[in-house]
Amino acid sequence: MANNFSLAPGPRVWEVGALCHAVADALDARFNPVAVRGEISGFSRAASGHCYFALKDDGGQLRCAMFRRAASLLDFNPSDGDQVEVRGRLAVYEPRGDLQLVVESLRRAGQGALFEQFMQRKARLEAQGLFDPARKRALPTLPRAIGIVTSLGAAALHDVVSALRRRVPHIPVVLAPAAVQGAAAPAELVRALRALYALEPQVDVILLVRGGGSMEDLWAFNDELLARTIVESPVPLVSGVGHETDFTIADFCADLRAPTPTAAAELVSAPRDTWLGALALMEDRLGNALGARLDSLGQRLDQAAARLGRPSGLIARQQLGCAHLAQRMHYGALSKLERLAQVQRRLQDALPAALTQAILGQERRLTHAGTRLQLLDPSLVLQRGYAWLSDREGHALTSVEQLAPGATVSARLADGRAELSVLGVEHTRRGTTRKANE
Repeated sequence: MANNFSLAPGPRVWEVGALCHAVADALDARFNPVAVRGEISGFSRAASGHCYFALKDDGGQLRCAMFRRAASLLDFNPSDGDQVEVRGRLAVYEPRGDLQLVVESLRRAGQGALFEQFMQRKARLEAQGLFDPARKRALPTLPRAIGIVTSLGAAALHDVVSALRRRVPHIPVVLAPAAVQGAAAPAELVRALRALYALEPQVDVILLVRGGGSMEDLWAFNDELLARTIVESPVPLVSGVGHETDFTIADFCADLRAPTPTAAAELVSAPRDTWLGALALMEDRLGNALGARLDSLGQRLDQAAARLGRPSGLIARQQLGCAHLAQRMHYGALSKLERLAQVQRRLQDALPAALTQAILGQERRLTHAGTRLQLLDPSLVLQRGYAWLSDREGHALTSVEQLAPGATVSARLADGRAELSVLGVEHTRRGTTRKANE
């Protein structure tokens, strides 16, 4: 029997490289091309331009390699934690015998569905007339006040305020803060816009701005209620959301789209030097007109004197009177020009101080508002030892009338939550007590 076992045929003996190659061929025939969805882990980009990372989910992990040509076509910078969809080919990296996915294309998970939803919503709102060019309004040449809707922590706010301070420091700016990303952002943006609408006509132009990002980051600006609120604006509204290549539904609803937040600020702020130059030009034109008028009157006076020849003493007195009137007119014109120059100098001297005071006032108001907002933070109360009680459905518990012995309640503390059981209830007004065993 032992001899029979030794003569039985055994499995084929493979060379390691040949087996790896055969496995690679089997993978290619069975699976390729393949599409996979998962979370990026351990992403790195080599000096050669190739990218290496792992794609994982709760059930497993797969090594991936994305070579320079495919990586150059990416429209975003992948990072650890990103949920992505990749297309490529399964292969065996024969020097190590590792299974790997050679990625040929990569995109954020769900981006295709978002884009399709964006196009459907855009088509529906366009058919309803929300993008109609006929209702778009021209921007005011010299606004009385400029409203801004964006996040307090956004870089876009710094860019817009810097541009406005540089170009029109004399124009007041009113900020209505709102979240610009996340599920709560559309409602906050709507509330901020309506708050500025209530300040019309003092605020006669509004900037809706946010920095660049992915389609998911900018999705709040594709909200339908926000689009309708923009259309309801009583004053011209400029949308400066994202980079030049980013488009949102808010851009199509606004009176004017700017490619960047800074460009939005520049559209509503002709530089102060432009207005001072226009004032100087008007001064020159007025001086030239007065001079031409005086020359014309002088010529008429000379012509009248020539026609009279040698008049009598009465005519001579009239000539003297005319000369006196001409002299008064001349000095009067010079006096008005000097007064105009003085007004211009006073305006230029007083304008910087007034603008500085206005800006400081707005900054103090903003600081005060921020302090009041922090004082209303409910987490500060929890940190002093208080707790927020709620029932199983998450409803707030504010009275012992809502409790019964043996009930289970949830307590939210400053650093977490706890599930509590009611042992007894005592009503402080009535002086009655109920216990769990009663």
